[in-house]
Amino acid sequence: MSVVVVAVIEPKPGRIQDVLDAFAEVSPLVHDEPGCELYAAHTDGSTVVMVERWTSASDLQQHSDGAALVTLGTLFGDALTKPATVYAVQNVPIGDSGKGTIA
Repeated sequence: MSVVVVAVIEPKPGRIQDVLDAFAEVSPLVHDEPGCELYAAHTDGSTVVMVERWTSASDLQQHSDGAALVTLGTLFGDALTKPATVYAVQNVPIGDSGKGTIA
């Protein structure tokens, strides 16, 4: 069963574009990692939320230990207010099978 990850990133005021640019640079590397099914950025204009899906927990662990995240940290520099809050969550399908789950 796939592993879904939600990461909440809080940039310093005025630094949202720096964070989005960092994700844009690193995302092709992540998309090529084994087991990456989804790695997508979302924002409300002040916070960035990454939604990820990995084929297995071991694929997620390799990503977590990999070069792309090291590069991402370097690109972030001092742009964040605090470290990202990361949730690895289990899918709980509800309602309509096409709308009640991250497929």
